Amino acid sequence: MSGDSEPPRDAAPVEAPEVGATPSLLTVPGGRTSPRIIAASALMFEDPSSKETAAQIQRLAPSDANILITGETGTGKELVARYIHSLSRRRSHPFVAVNCAALTETLAESELFGHERGAFTGAHATRAGWFEAAQGGTLFLDEIGELSMPIQVKLLRVLQEREVVRVGSRRPIPIDARLLTATNVNLERAMAAGRFREDLYYRIKVAVVSLPPLRERPGDIVPLARHFLATYRERLGLGAVEFAPEAMELIQRYPWPGNIRELENAIHHALLTSIGSAVSAADLHLPQLASDAAAARTPPDALAAALRSAVRNPSPHLYQTVTDMLVRSAYEQCDGNQVRAAQLLGVSRNVLRAHLARLSIIKGRKE
Repeated sequence: MSGDSEPPRDAAPVEAPEVGATPSLLTVPGGRTSPRIIAASALMFEDPSSKETAAQIQRLAPSDANILITGETGTGKELVARYIHSLSRRRSHPFVAVNCAALTETLAESELFGHERGAFTGAHATRAGWFEAAQGGTLFLDEIGELSMPIQVKLLRVLQEREVVRVGSRRPIPIDARLLTATNVNLERAMAAGRFREDLYYRIKVAVVSLPPLRERPGDIVPLARHFLATYRERLGLGAVEFAPEAMELIQRYPWPGNIRELENAIHHALLTSIGSAVSAADLHLPQLASDAAAARTPPDALAAALRSAVRNPSPHLYQTVTDMLVRSAYEQCDGNQVRAAQLLGVSRNVLRAHLARLSIIKGRKE
């Protein structure tokens, strides 16, 4: 975002039952209206664990408490944030969603808190930040673990003082916005590593909503698959296309490491390439079966043996060599997707980028 661009405003509520009713499906009107931010365009509450999550959300939503939403990429964290907003007293005011991983270090402060004309090169006009854009409503900060330490300090002050000071100004502006945050990294681990402030953590974590991965809520998989089939079948103008029995069996057995977004993409792709009135298992183009994925999650004996051998016969810079190999392997496994590679390694994207820059795989940021 340049110095003159408007902050994103998206007050569209989720499509859900009225307050007090137990939802079975959450969707964003019109589908994926903001592809840069929304990782899942639908969320189902059919599995028993999902129903418990829905009940927890309904208890927390009417309050003004800051809520931290945790879960893997693609589990529907933004949809949960939108649902909380739609159940709150702020539902008639803006819902503003911000992807913290997309904020550049140089402009993050002005994007969040605003800036005055002439505050920096390119600031040709005064602009409100996202906190002001969400006035009276809800501000959702996704991937909050990606914020730099200096911005974390400024964010903590805003939450404490309930006011922002635009870049280039000394005049505080009162703000009234509920803060919802989300992360797919372990913030407690990040705190221990000195990458996330403990005082900020307890400010944003007044309450927590944890979204389990799709593989741990199997009762949601088939209803979501049928929802996406019907959605894309209508968009593509197809006839009565259904799942073949072997396709449905594969959908139920596959572990869906990419969660809801991967399920949606697989079905969309299948409908684009399938021939006939039934989607086959081959049409889904899934890379591995559930049994293969389960085996992959088990530490292989061969790796443990190799590490023991390396420790017994250490080479110079052994730790760095092993770390470099692990980073390279994760990055290649994820086809160069930094977010997925960072999630696979259990580190933040900034930490991964530092490793990749040191290995000259990507260019490092200029200080």
